[in-house]
Amino acid sequence: MTAAALPALLPDRFEAWFAGRGWAPRQHQLDMVKAGEDEAHALLIAPTGGGKTLAGFLPSLIELSHRPPPNTPRGVHTLYISPLKALAVDVERNLMTPIAQMGLNITAESRTGDTGEARKARQRVKPPDILLTTPEQLALFCAWEGARRYFEDLRCVIIDEIHSLWPQKRGDLLALDIARLQQFAPTMRRVGLSATVDDPDMIRRWLSPAGGEDADPAQAVRLVRGPPGPLPQVDVLISEGRVPWAGHTAQHAMADVYEVIKRHRTSLIFVNTRFQAEFAFQELWKLNDEGLPIALHHGSLAAEQRRKVEAAMARGDLRAVVCTSTLDLGIDWGDVDLVIQLAAPKGASRMVQRIGRANHRLDEPSKAIFVPANRFEVLECHAAREAIAENAFDAEPPRIGALDVLAQHVMGCAVSEPFDLLALYDEVRTAGPYRELTWEDFEQVVEFVSTGGYALRTYDRFRRIVKGQDGLWRVRDAQTAQRHRMNVGAIVSPAVLNIRLAGRRGTVGRKIGEVEEGYLEMLEPGDTFIFAGGVWRLQGVTSTDALVTPAPNDDPKLPSWGGSKFAISTFLAAKVRRMMSDPETWKALPTDVCEWLTVQQDKSMIPTPEQMLLETFARGKRHFLVIYPFEGRLAHTTLAMLLTKRLDRLRVGPLGFVVNDYALAIWSLKPMDDLDFDSLFDQDMLGDDLEAWLDESFMMKRAFKGCALIAGLIERRMPGAEKTGRQVTFSTDLIYDVLRRHQPDHLLLRTARIDAASGMIDVARVGHMLERIRGQILHSRLDHLSPFAVPILLEIGKERVGGDTADMILAEAAEDLIAEALS
Repeated sequence: MTAAALPALLPDRFEAWFAGRGWAPRQHQLDMVKAGEDEAHALLIAPTGGGKTLAGFLPSLIELSHRPPPNTPRGVHTLYISPLKALAVDVERNLMTPIAQMGLNITAESRTGDTGEARKARQRVKPPDILLTTPEQLALFCAWEGARRYFEDLRCVIIDEIHSLWPQKRGDLLALDIARLQQFAPTMRRVGLSATVDDPDMIRRWLSPAGGEDADPAQAVRLVRGPPGPLPQVDVLISEGRVPWAGHTAQHAMADVYEVIKRHRTSLIFVNTRFQAEFAFQELWKLNDEGLPIALHHGSLAAEQRRKVEAAMARGDLRAVVCTSTLDLGIDWGDVDLVIQLAAPKGASRMVQRIGRANHRLDEPSKAIFVPANRFEVLECHAAREAIAENAFDAEPPRIGALDVLAQHVMGCAVSEPFDLLALYDEVRTAGPYRELTWEDFEQVVEFVSTGGYALRTYDRFRRIVKGQDGLWRVRDAQTAQRHRMNVGAIVSPAVLNIRLAGRRGTVGRKIGEVEEGYLEMLEPGDTFIFAGGVWRLQGVTSTDALVTPAPNDDPKLPSWGGSKFAISTFLAAKVRRMMSDPETWKALPTDVCEWLTVQQDKSMIPTPEQMLLETFARGKRHFLVIYPFEGRLAHTTLAMLLTKRLDRLRVGPLGFVVNDYALAIWSLKPMDDLDFDSLFDQDMLGDDLEAWLDESFMMKRAFKGCALIAGLIERRMPGAEKTGRQVTFSTDLIYDVLRRHQPDHLLLRTARIDAASGMIDVARVGHMLERIRGQILHSRLDHLSPFAVPILLEIGKERVGGDTADMILAEAAEDLIAEALS
């Protein structure tokens, strides 16, 4: 398509708008307009800053500009789906700019969990032309009795940041709801937008409505690519030319990070856990002598506080924001000119996404700085920089739709309107993740929703849908429908307590944010802790509220708290192993890291990329086995659990283990030098050993609880009340034990096993690792610990102390270990 074709593609008003801003439409934007004219489904892959979101909306804006006044015909024309509430609101704001500047008679409104009830009610009566929302709000719409009429005129659904949605349960639910919309509006187009995609065909198959066995579903979705754009400029910050042997906070580099912030207009400082966000924010404020406006943003803060930070960023009022994955995606803040990653990135795709938040201009490179917290992380940061330079991303496995999500969807369909079993089965199979769904599994899901399953069918409360004399399935009653709508969604967050100010005489003040229940279980009234950038004193816990008072002048008793942790990706781990094994690449590393690798090579060994190193040595009264798979925290935890079971059978008497992303250490009272390591690491450990462990593991109960909540077997929210995490756990544990005894093949037990094996313990990754190292195990017998072993042995002390406070508390122990390793 050439510039000569422009007048035929863009109406005069649109062409004049581009010209008036000194722009010319980019080729991928024109290609998306052509896809709209051809009524074709499309997946657009284009770099951040290339007008990707506008390209997705252009066909709709053009079509709406030719349509009679708003809401003619009545109903939503274009539905935009965002993975984040903040992104939906941000895109609404950005979309209104061209609409207003071109004088288009088009309404666009966002609808998220933070939207007021009055606005939601008005949107149902008078829909906007363009509705911007989230997967959870769409699921609620699809469980509404007016859904079919509301969406019957829908022409297009746009899924932004599609790479972040499709490979998880949220994506399963979204795919089912899009299949439902397609049934309401058969001519609806599907559009996906992303900047970071490893395998476009896999996402095209997920997005496609095509079924049947004759054609590849990916071919039903047109692939549109934008120009690659300039590669990001990525530097690795080495504070004063040194890197700590261990640690997770990058505290040693905070003064340098503050100096970098001072030299830039606006910086986003990404971390991987909420604790790190709180910690980094506190450290930067200690250094902030110039009073720079620095803010904090993470998922546990109150929505009002998050919105204030987002609004301040949009206005350009802030110099830096310390944030977690809540700001990974899509937000367009033009003033951001630098992204800082504190500690290792853990994945190349995630890091490209984060770097994209800096400089939303296609023709200029984004800038980023990695700040490694320890020496292994230096290798990971350099590997990530290399991957970004190669434009290489982490791969995802094909997605098979989860049955607990399908159960929720079946219930939602019954709440919306009566359904025919066969017709719904055919509809579900047009959703990408469920294209291979068997009739037997579908029938079992419907049976579960209607009775709870064989072992639970005698309990009346599990009867949620009923079959009428007309042969159609419908919701049992209005109360059951209400409870379903209150529990929609595929995100199972840890049970949380609201952090609220304690008022006088037992009154409850404003909400500050939320924390996981488990965090406060370690505290007693009067204890202090860090949250939302401040120190608070716990006064007490009532129902779902933790009442606190400010304690700004006190040291926190509990300075660390949890949040999600990412494991290093398979792709990045392989790069780290290659870099570590090649002395030529060491030249690019800091001097002290290069010396550390050299000493490791002299005193022990460094494995090749396909080998795995084991080290055995005694220290005090303990005997250690340290293993270096470089496969991530989840896989290492699984491997350690299975190995300790085997060592128990060999009467070695393992006392404990500890893991990080790079290694694991097991210690015992007996030597482990003479074990048959080839047998110890045989792949058969993923058979009976794994089954026995899973059957007794708390992880299975935790996975089951998640599945039970998603499938609707247990409801956290009830009219007028909300169950605490303890109540939910008690209920699900009882049902879990009943099903294990009386129906071990129950739908939810099957689903929980799959979830535990994939998400919680990463069995597939352990299996690939065991296959990789077969016949490739190096054993180094040592008189004392090696340089590589220092960080993992410090983890033992850290676990005993509790949390990341070990970075400070264990400094003396670190010096002793380092001296021993270098002796």
